[in-house]
Amino acid sequence: MRHAKHKNQVRIIGGTHRSRLLRFRDADGLRPSADAVREKLFNWLGQTLHGKSVLDLFAGSAVLGCEAASRGAARTVLVEANPRTCAEIAANLELLRLPEITLHRGDALQYLKQTQEMFDVVLLDPPYAWQDWEALWTALLPRLNPHAEVYAEAAAEVVLPAALQERKRGRSGMSYFVLARYAAADESERKD
Repeated sequence: MRHAKHKNQVRIIGGTHRSRLLRFRDADGLRPSADAVREKLFNWLGQTLHGKSVLDLFAGSAVLGCEAASRGAARTVLVEANPRTCAEIAANLELLRLPEITLHRGDALQYLKQTQEMFDVVLLDPPYAWQDWEALWTALLPRLNPHAEVYAEAAAEVVLPAALQERKRGRSGMSYFVLARYAAADESERKD
């Protein structure tokens, strides 16, 4: 059981906004990544993301995207479908004053199909019930820069497409997570 003072808030654990809190209301499928999982992720990524373009596709509490911005990402895009959750993210962003973050309200797959932006780091933490990974990979791969890092967290082990080469994998409680690197088509087909 969580202590009441920790309910519906999560803190940024590193970078320029370390220890700042993000507050949010309960929403279906919203479960922010635990501090220990985020610490492991950013250890894997190398702690700083200076100059990187980051996509937090299922923003939820927005802690992953805010963590990336706090650690020096040049640009961070948050995508969230739930209107109320999106409004709460906007309020948190106003308090944090992170101008390098852009918030888009809408469906994750629709966003990928419509945007022309390319990303160096993609953070995927969809609601536990979400299952449309195949469609996600199809829409996401064209938006990745060469050697992009893709992090996915889910209720079951995530099966990666051939273009994503697994770097690290782990589990914490009910969450499975994986970090992979994108090998662009010309690289993955290259023979030694």
